[in-house]
Amino acid sequence: MSTSHTNETAGAAGSQVDPAVGAELARLRDSIDNIDAAVVHMLAERFKCTQQVGHLKAAHQLPPADPARESQQIARLRTLAENAKLDPAFAEKLLNFIIAEVIRHHESIADGIDDPVAITGE
Repeated sequence: MSTSHTNETAGAAGSQVDPAVGAELARLRDSIDNIDAAVVHMLAERFKCTQQVGHLKAAHQLPPADPARESQQIARLRTLAENAKLDPAFAEKLLNFIIAEVIRHHESIADGIDDPVAITGE
Protein backbone atom coordinates (compact mmCIF):
# COMPACT_ATOMS: atom_id res chain seq x y z
CA MET A 1 0.00 0.00 0.00
CA SER A 2 2.93 2.26 -0.51
CA THR A 3 1.97 5.73 -1.56
CA SER A 4 4.08 8.74 -2.37
CA HIS A 5 4.48 10.31 1.05
CA THR A 6 8.02 11.59 0.55
CA ASN A 7 7.24 14.71 -1.51
CA GLU A 8 6.29 16.70 1.58
CA THR A 9 7.23 20.28 2.18
CA ALA A 10 7.43 21.93 5.58
CA GLY A 11 6.72 25.37 6.89
CA ALA A 12 5.24 28.43 5.25
CA ALA A 13 8.42 28.94 3.25
CA GLY A 14 7.90 25.59 1.52
CA SER A 15 11.39 24.29 2.31
CA GLN A 16 12.05 20.63 1.55
CA VAL A 17 11.72 18.10 4.36
CA ASP A 18 14.88 16.30 5.38
CA PRO A 19 15.00 13.03 3.39
CA ALA A 20 15.32 11.00 6.60
CA VAL A 21 12.20 12.66 8.00
CA GLY A 22 10.37 12.09 4.73
CA ALA A 23 11.35 8.42 4.76
CA GLU A 24 10.15 8.03 8.36
CA LEU A 25 6.85 9.77 7.52
CA ALA A 26 6.40 7.42 4.54
CA ARG A 27 7.11 4.37 6.71
CA LEU A 28 4.64 5.45 9.38
CA ARG A 29 1.98 6.39 6.82
CA ASP A 30 2.36 3.03 5.10
CA SER A 31 1.68 1.39 8.46
CA ILE A 32 -1.34 3.64 8.98
CA ASP A 33 -2.62 2.72 5.50
CA ASN A 34 -2.25 -0.98 6.34
CA ILE A 35 -4.07 -0.53 9.65
CA ASP A 36 -6.87 1.40 7.89
CA ALA A 37 -7.26 -1.47 5.43
CA ALA A 38 -7.42 -3.96 8.30
CA VAL A 39 -10.05 -1.83 10.08
CA VAL A 40 -12.21 -1.73 6.94
CA HIS A 41 -11.95 -5.50 6.50
CA MET A 42 -12.74 -6.10 10.19
CA LEU A 43 -15.79 -3.83 9.95
CA ALA A 44 -16.94 -5.71 6.84
CA GLU A 45 -16.69 -9.00 8.74
CA ARG A 46 -18.51 -7.50 11.71
CA PHE A 47 -21.34 -6.31 9.47
CA LYS A 48 -21.61 -9.76 7.86
CA CYS A 49 -22.23 -11.16 11.34
CA THR A 50 -24.69 -8.43 12.30
CA GLN A 51 -26.59 -9.00 9.05
CA GLN A 52 -27.04 -12.63 10.12
CA VAL A 53 -28.23 -11.43 13.53
CA GLY A 54 -30.71 -9.13 11.76
CA HIS A 55 -32.11 -12.03 9.73
CA LEU A 56 -32.41 -14.17 12.85
CA LYS A 57 -34.18 -11.38 14.72
CA ALA A 58 -36.54 -10.75 11.80
CA ALA A 59 -37.35 -14.46 11.47
CA HIS A 60 -38.31 -14.59 15.15
CA GLN A 61 -40.02 -11.18 15.34
CA LEU A 62 -37.39 -9.78 17.71
CA PRO A 63 -36.86 -6.02 17.85
CA PRO A 64 -33.99 -4.57 15.80
CA ALA A 65 -32.47 -2.85 18.84
CA ASP A 66 -31.36 -4.50 22.07
CA PRO A 67 -30.62 -1.66 24.53
CA ALA A 68 -29.35 -4.02 27.25
CA ARG A 69 -26.86 -5.65 24.87
CA GLU A 70 -25.82 -2.24 23.54
CA SER A 71 -25.12 -0.98 27.07
CA GLN A 72 -23.04 -4.07 27.80
CA GLN A 73 -21.09 -3.61 24.60
CA ILE A 74 -20.42 0.06 25.33
CA ALA A 75 -19.16 -0.73 28.84
CA ARG A 76 -17.01 -3.56 27.47
CA LEU A 77 -15.56 -1.38 24.70
CA ARG A 78 -14.82 1.48 27.10
CA THR A 79 -12.81 -0.93 29.26
CA LEU A 80 -10.97 -2.29 26.23
CA ALA A 81 -10.21 1.28 25.14
CA GLU A 82 -8.88 2.24 28.56
CA ASN A 83 -6.65 -0.83 28.62
CA ALA A 84 -5.38 0.02 25.12
CA LYS A 85 -4.70 3.66 26.11
CA LEU A 86 -7.41 4.87 23.72
CA ASP A 87 -9.85 7.58 24.74
CA PRO A 88 -12.93 5.67 26.01
CA ALA A 89 -15.24 8.52 24.95
CA PHE A 90 -13.94 8.20 21.39
CA ALA A 91 -14.41 4.42 21.48
CA GLU A 92 -17.97 4.88 22.74
CA LYS A 93 -18.79 7.38 19.98
CA LEU A 94 -17.44 4.97 17.38
CA LEU A 95 -19.44 2.06 18.77
CA ASN A 96 -22.60 4.18 18.98
CA PHE A 97 -22.15 5.06 15.30
CA ILE A 98 -21.71 1.38 14.41
CA ILE A 99 -24.69 0.34 16.55
CA ALA A 100 -26.91 2.94 14.86
CA GLU A 101 -25.92 1.55 11.45
CA VAL A 102 -26.54 -2.03 12.60
CA ILE A 103 -30.00 -1.09 13.89
CA ARG A 104 -30.75 0.63 10.57
CA HIS A 105 -29.77 -2.58 8.77
CA HIS A 106 -31.88 -4.70 11.14
CA GLU A 107 -34.89 -2.44 10.58
CA SER A 108 -34.44 -2.78 6.81
CA ILE A 109 -34.20 -6.56 7.11
CA ALA A 110 -37.34 -6.63 9.27
CA ASP A 111 -39.07 -4.54 6.59
CA GLY A 112 -38.10 -7.11 3.97
CA ILE A 113 -35.15 -5.25 2.46
CA ASP A 114 -32.22 -7.68 2.43
CA ASP A 115 -29.50 -5.20 1.54
CA PRO A 116 -30.08 -1.66 2.84
CA VAL A 117 -26.80 -0.54 1.26
CA ALA A 118 -28.05 -1.54 -2.20
CA ILE A 119 -31.28 0.39 -1.64
CA THR A 120 -29.75 3.59 -0.26
CA GLY A 121 -26.53 3.53 -2.25
CA GLU A 122 -24.57 4.19 0.95
